[in-house]
Amino acid sequence: MTIEPDFLDELGRFTAALNRQTTSIRQGDQESPRVGEGLTFSDYRRYSPGDDTRRIDWKLFARTEEYFIKQYEEERSLTVHLLVDTSASMDYGEAEIHKFEYAAKLGLGFAYLTAEENNDFQFCTFRDRVDRIDTGQSNRGELLSLIDQLNEVTPEGTADFESSLEAYAKRIRSRSLVVVFSDCLTDPEELESGIAALARNDVDVLLVRVVAPTERDPGVVGDVLFADPESDEKRRSYFSGSLAETYQSRLDAHIDSVSNRVTALGADHVLVDTGEDYFDSFASIWLQ
Repeated sequence: MTIEPDFLDELGRFTAALNRQTTSIRQGDQESPRVGEGLTFSDYRRYSPGDDTRRIDWKLFARTEEYFIKQYEEERSLTVHLLVDTSASMDYGEAEIHKFEYAAKLGLGFAYLTAEENNDFQFCTFRDRVDRIDTGQSNRGELLSLIDQLNEVTPEGTADFESSLEAYAKRIRSRSLVVVFSDCLTDPEELESGIAALARNDVDVLLVRVVAPTERDPGVVGDVLFADPESDEKRRSYFSGSLAETYQSRLDAHIDSVSNRVTALGADHVLVDTGEDYFDSFASIWLQ
């Protein structure tokens, strides 16, 4: 897997355009339901040429006939936890539609915008446990280091959603948003237990499910050898007609089951096709 460092420059250009779209949502004292920065009124100072006139306190002007600017202090009041699945099933797809690479880049996008909005992020990978791989700096240098580390990851093994997410939930000590990036190929009940441990009054949870185009539509007909990347089990089958329809129905049922269980817990669920343009997918998640 290779994420190039200039991906951060692409994110920067994309962020500028994205911010223009979100301005109407994040004006004044209103906070985004996701990450938007918190602002606390600090003091007044006299207006100087070049200051943003939108920050003039017109009520104070009516009383004093002088221009004063409202000053605010930024608060790092929200921590964004980014958890990327590194199990073997994530090692699927080629180049830019590779599931783990796509999920990792979505996580980097969240980290980038979180730092831009003066909040802290924690970046983690998980399988049978959650491992934090950032150093707590929440800046560009940190993001470059994360790219290097993610490029060294080889997805393998099986994800234990229940125990790993339950253990991680105990480490969260502040108001947080937890974003889990995974293909969710596990028993829906196990995934539900893990998400339930994370979801509580001061923690919002977003599950981003990544699916490769050829998982949704294998596009094969006839005698096919299927292999499970997590167990190495292989099974030969004649794939067409009714079997293809059964496969599609079971996949749709699994997606619906996961979505229904997660949303019933008060968390959010988003399905992402890795065949879609990365920035389109990221914008749809960020702006929802």
